[in-house]
Amino acid sequence: MPALPHIKWNRRFASSIEPNKPAEVLLHNLHLLPQRGRALELACGLGGNALLLARQGLQVEALDISSVALEKLAGFAAGNSLSVTTGQCDIEDNWRATQKYDVIVCCHYLHRSLCAGIQSALSNGGLLFYQTFTRDKIDAIGPNTADYLLETNELLALFDQLDTVYYREDGRNGDHSRGLRNVACLVGRKPPG
Repeated sequence: MPALPHIKWNRRFASSIEPNKPAEVLLHNLHLLPQRGRALELACGLGGNALLLARQGLQVEALDISSVALEKLAGFAAGNSLSVTTGQCDIEDNWRATQKYDVIVCCHYLHRSLCAGIQSALSNGGLLFYQTFTRDKIDAIGPNTADYLLETNELLALFDQLDTVYYREDGRNGDHSRGLRNVACLVGRKPPG
């Protein structure tokens, strides 16, 4: 019998000693962030994105299924005098936004049925930073199951209620040793009210 999801992820994060690297979509587009506001990182893992958002002056909430990852994230935040609120949640089964966010980040996680709720959770003018793996990936990193991999341009369709601010999907075009391969990246903006 396979391990329950939280047990699987707790095991994966047990030996981690530092936060994961922030997503390229966020790093390359920091200039788009508001100077203040509420931010949410969904499926945060060790919280590299959450920590970066807090460094930018945002009030950050980070959710994940792994209590081990969240405990480590809280320690990383405290050690850097950053305010990050963590919450354990099986996002696929239990997450429903109870407030609006100026920024939402989701990286290397895909559950298509959440996309409408993510769009709804953005405040008017709010930004979504999303990066996850594509079926057209070059390397064997990330999941191999089609359910967790994007079709070409699918990320645009999943978040079609948002205005596209930035989109990148290099795929298998050109020089494979350069560029941002294996993922699609989107920054979408919810239209103002």
